[in-house]
Amino acid sequence: MTTNMSSSYMAKSGEVPAKWYVVDATGLILGRMSVKLAMILMGKHRPEYTPHVDTGEFVVVINADKIKMTGAKWTQKRYDWYTLHPGGYKSLTAQEMMARHPEKLVQESVRRMLPKNKLAMHMLTKLKVYAGTEHPHQAQQPQELKL
Repeated sequence: MTTNMSSSYMAKSGEVPAKWYVVDATGLILGRMSVKLAMILMGKHRPEYTPHVDTGEFVVVINADKIKMTGAKWTQKRYDWYTLHPGGYKSLTAQEMMARHPEKLVQESVRRMLPKNKLAMHMLTKLKVYAGTEHPHQAQQPQELKL
């Protein structure tokens, strides 16, 4: 008895070369941009996508201080954390977070859209966010990505 079984391609670690992209965040809406960045970091835009292997690309985001949010999110959206000390609950609005750390605002948004597993932190290290137009990744020759 012969069976005609076809096998699916599963990428192995380090087998798929990663590209570098640069994204200008000027005037982009934070949530919509973050969804697309998370897909690129996971590698879901590639035909070689494998869930248990990091097949994503490197992404450099510039002008993170010029993003937009719709509605009243600047004043209503809150970012909370706990310092593990008594009375250590901290909270900032999106507007306060943008004034202090615009890079962290973009990074947190993308982090929350990645899968909740050990591979997500590895994917997140491939995201480089900068508030200004300058970045130290010119040697990697990143391609411009329009979102």
